[in-house]
Amino acid sequence: MINDAIVACYNNILNSELIEATGCTEPIALALVGAVGKEALKEMPEKIELYCSSNMIKNCKSVTVPNSGGIKGMQAAVLLGVIGGDCHNMLQVLSHITDKHREQLKEELAKNYVEANLITNVPTLYILVKMIAKQHVVTVELKNKHTHISKVTKDDEVLFQQDDDVDLVVKHIDKSMLNLNDILDYGETADLSEVKEALQRQIDDNTAISQEGLTNNWGESVGKTIASTGNDVYTRAKAAAAAGSDARMNGCPMAVVINSGSGNQGMTVSLPIIEFAKEYNISQDKLYRALAIGNLIAIYQKSFIGALSAYCGAVSAAAAAGCAIAWLQGCSREVIFDTLTNDIGSIAGMVCDGAKSSCASKISLALEAAFMGLRMAKNKRVLRSGDGLIKENADATVEAIGTMAKEGMKSTDKTIVEIMLEK
Repeated sequence: MINDAIVACYNNILNSELIEATGCTEPIALALVGAVGKEALKEMPEKIELYCSSNMIKNCKSVTVPNSGGIKGMQAAVLLGVIGGDCHNMLQVLSHITDKHREQLKEELAKNYVEANLITNVPTLYILVKMIAKQHVVTVELKNKHTHISKVTKDDEVLFQQDDDVDLVVKHIDKSMLNLNDILDYGETADLSEVKEALQRQIDDNTAISQEGLTNNWGESVGKTIASTGNDVYTRAKAAAAAGSDARMNGCPMAVVINSGSGNQGMTVSLPIIEFAKEYNISQDKLYRALAIGNLIAIYQKSFIGALSAYCGAVSAAAAAGCAIAWLQGCSREVIFDTLTNDIGSIAGMVCDGAKSSCASKISLALEAAFMGLRMAKNKRVLRSGDGLIKENADATVEAIGTMAKEGMKSTDKTIVEIMLEK
């Protein structure tokens, strides 16, 4: 039986991670910083200087800012936050943008007073904005988490400052307590009443935007393309997740419940589980438990990888979905753990080259690898310890892959950004 301390920790992790976001979380973080700065400045700025980590630039360059009227880019994201953002809505900062705000955005962008700069030697998730208006200067710093405003100043006065250790700030979360056996014990035996609201919101929001992507044409319509190839549950699961990404990456303003700071990861881990639950007429309680298991396994992997890196987060999210689907099907823990090993041991090299339409394609490929890993595991086939990054058990393999992603892919990340920024 899982102990109360672990249950409390896992409840807190799920409730802090499974939150709603409107649009890709990197440009939304820029919009949030813009809205916070405007509230402190109390007037429209005459000049804005942005200083962002390479991963922020990578994930803002090619994705459509929601409610912007189809506009992409860092300048649009921060300006829309300044013009009409509500910083108290956090990752839904742009949820109440109107046509008037969109018209003003075009006018302000034409003035060309937002300067975007790369800043080095900072956390992978980092924004510093400096807003200048007449005699006043406001700075806002965000780091480590998409909603973690670490410092706000106006002229020489510090208006707000908080601890940089985000997990201590947010409900004393300790992700080092995550491991595969405890996650399964939690999912199977814990009272989930404290997290059911978050899990139901994930079901409702992510299903809705997936249906939008399957119904209408967003981006390259990867989800609709997959759906046209068949109607088995594996195809439907891939189509559902890809379609949600189609809509989200191309400016759909519908909210998504995220995982590990990412809407794409939130959809990749949840929508396949939901689709399989429909196929097998799974009870609502068992669906909640499968979602708790999947979400926690995704967060567990990301605790080693970090918030942003050159490692495509669809891989860790899809692997987690595969594990939860194995659990839904009544598989043993050995099969569940072997599914994870097979998946991340096969496709862990997929790179993240920023948020954009092709994320939907990567999601479908990552899920295909997860399903292959599950099929292999059911047939008692698992990648061997000692081959490449495969270790003696799934927990050790997760840590090894995470270390490779966080430390080993730093130079890859740098090269990706340099290529993306070439004129």
